[in-house]
Amino acid sequence: MEQEVQLGRLCTRLINAAFILPWWGKMEAVQKDYWYFMVLLFLPFLKVAVQQTDVETVRLEEGMVLACVCPWDGQLSMVSWTKAPDKNPIAVFSPEFGVSVPYTYRERIEFLRAMPMDGSIALKNVTHQDIGLYHCSVQTFPQGPWTKDFQVEDLDEPPEDNNSTEPLPPEEVIVDSEVVAEESSNLTISCKHPHNGTIYQVILEKMLHGHPWVIIGICKKVEGGLVGEDYSERGRVNCADSLDLSLHLTDVASGDDGLYRCTFNTDVGVQTTVVLLRTAPPGGFSLSLYMLYVYIGAGAAVLVLFISFLILALGLRKKKRREEYRVKLHPTQRQKWRRWQRQ
Repeated sequence: MEQEVQLGRLCTRLINAAFILPWWGKMEAVQKDYWYFMVLLFLPFLKVAVQQTDVETVRLEEGMVLACVCPWDGQLSMVSWTKAPDKNPIAVFSPEFGVSVPYTYRERIEFLRAMPMDGSIALKNVTHQDIGLYHCSVQTFPQGPWTKDFQVEDLDEPPEDNNSTEPLPPEEVIVDSEVVAEESSNLTISCKHPHNGTIYQVILEKMLHGHPWVIIGICKKVEGGLVGEDYSERGRVNCADSLDLSLHLTDVASGDDGLYRCTFNTDVGVQTTVVLLRTAPPGGFSLSLYMLYVYIGAGAAVLVLFISFLILALGLRKKKRREEYRVKLHPTQRQKWRRWQRQ
C-alpha cells in the first residue's frame, strides 16, 4: 500500500514537473511537446492515489454531461478522459497547452470549465457507439490525482429480466414482402416509410433463424440535423435527408439471407415493416425469373391464338364474299366463272 502511495506521489511530481518547468522558461517549444507526449504515453500506467469507487450512470442523450469535478482545491495540471476498452485518451485538457481531441471526437466534446478544478465534458451528436464506460483523471498539485468513472447507458430500453428461468416464447414475425437475390449479385434493401405521421428515427435490424434481432443501421434527426449510424459488417447503410434508410449489399452471399425489419418512430407511434431475403446460387432456380418466364410464355400463347383466330376469320370472310359474288352473276357469266375456276 505504501509503495502504491509513493508511486502515486512520484507520478504526480513527474506530471506537475512537465507543466511547471515550462513556466520557469527553461524549456524550448520542442521540449514542451516532448514532455507533453511523455505524459500522455505513461498516463494509462499511473496508479491514482484517490479514486471514487462508485460508477455514475448517465443517460445516453444529446448534450449529455459527464460531471468530473475534483473535490479539493489546488492547482489543476491536466484532465484526461478515456473510454473502455481502449486506453487512448478521447480528450485531454491542460491550462498550459489547451485542449487535445482525436479526430473521431472533434467538434463533439467540449470541456465545460465551470470552475478551476472542473474537468467535466459535454458530448453532442451522440450515437449508440457512445455507450460504454468512461474514465476521468484529474491531475492536481500538490495533492495528486483524482479519478471518477461513468457508465453511459441507453435508459430508454426496457431492462432485461435475468432472474427468469423460463425461455421466452418465439416472436411471431409477419413478413410484408419477400426478395430473392442471386449470389454474387448486388442488392439494395430500402426502408420505405408509411405516409402517416412525422418520422424522427428509423432503425434497420436483421434476424437470422433462431437468433435475436441485431441493429445494423440507424437514421435519426437530432436538433434539426441528420445522424446516421452504420453497424453493418456486410453492406453499406445510407441515410437520406428524408429519413429513407437503405442497406446496399455488394456480392450477395448465402449469409445475407434472413429477416430485415424497419422500425419507424413517428409522432403517432411505432410502425414496422419486415422484408424476407432469400439467396439463390448463380444460375439456379429463381422464383422471380420463373414467374417472368411464365408471364412471357402465357403472353406468347395468347398472341398465337389471336393471330390464328384472325387468319381464320379473314379466310371465312373471303370465302363468303366469293359465294355472294357468284350468286349475283348472270347464268352465262356464272358458267364462265365456273370455267375460270376450273382452269
